[in-house]
Amino acid sequence: MENSFEMETDTSFTLNFLIYIQNMYLNQIRKKDEPRFPYLSTKVVFKEGFEIKYRELWNEVSQKIFSSNNDMKIFYEDKDLFYLKLFENSPDNLKSFNEVYKAFRVWWGSFAGRFSMERSIDETGHTLYVDLSNWLMQRGETPQKRLHISLIYDECVLADTPVSSYLAVIPIRDFFINYKELVPRIRECFY
Repeated sequence: MENSFEMETDTSFTLNFLIYIQNMYLNQIRKKDEPRFPYLSTKVVFKEGFEIKYRELWNEVSQKIFSSNNDMKIFYEDKDLFYLKLFENSPDNLKSFNEVYKAFRVWWGSFAGRFSMERSIDETGHTLYVDLSNWLMQRGETPQKRLHISLIYDECVLADTPVSSYLAVIPIRDFFINYKELVPRIRECFY
């Protein structure tokens, strides 16, 4: 049987920016001894009902990204969407949001951001490919299309991450700490 399995991984600007915002929010509402990246000492005023609005925005942009592959457009051209949906509207808050957006862009564009994240899973990503490919071959199944895995730098605790037909959004820590659970979870994408 010929191996026709294809797998691609990417790192979404938009979803990782939402994780960045999520972590800022969690740092403000949780104990200070367990901060998440990024930790900011200044407070940002989030909209009332932030968690519901966050989940709605996560679902909205996830659908847009995966249905039309326009992640970069959403991140750069729809920047105001994040501010308007998640932050209280005020001149000071807009200034803070613009600083947060710029800080994310600088980090994400550096070797310490997106590049490091992508390279961190090279070996484990190859192992995942081999494990999934072998599993498919043992079952005599032919994949219907390419498996797409979108990496996020931290877990998403305020929304459900998609695991659907040939699509998964996975935090990089699952490649290292939860690998045994990762393989069966991704197998679900083939149904």
